Amino acid sequence: MRLTGTSSAYLDAVIDKLMDTGCEVISERDAIRLKAPARLTAVSIRTAPYPAFPTDMQAQFMAINAVAEGTAIIRETIFENRFMHAVELIRLGADIRIDGNTAFVKGVAKLDGATVMATDLRASASLVIAGLVAQGETLIERIYHLDRGYEGLEQKLAALGAQVQRVK
Repeated sequence: MRLTGTSSAYLDAVIDKLMDTGCEVISERDAIRLKAPARLTAVSIRTAPYPAFPTDMQAQFMAINAVAEGTAIIRETIFENRFMHAVELIRLGADIRIDGNTAFVKGVAKLDGATVMATDLRASASLVIAGLVAQGETLIERIYHLDRGYEGLEQKLAALGAQVQRVK
């Protein structure tokens, strides 16, 4: 996959973690290329202010870890109650245990489609990721959260080959 019109200049912590999962990431002048293995390796994260790992990517990495090989520990140090998406990922079959500001995510072989509810912008992105890899259909409710930060996401994902559609 090649993401154009962007720079990796401010994404060092995220790119480092993607590489820890087994992805090959190549930064170009105005693009980022990523090649992922068939199954990623679980990666632990600890959120912290820039330039450390951003809290805004925590939910997405929880979704990745839900189907990765191994177990990851996610420590959220910026915001309280930032694990609301974990309950929704569990509905899809994720193996996640929350203890205060720490989530223990044991990767499962597969997720199963289900109806889930977006609770905020980042949570909605994590549910899209999980829904894309889940077997069967996933319906994400309250997508107005998604629309605040990801304009035209369904068209962009469809252009990449995803089977995704907006329903009324």
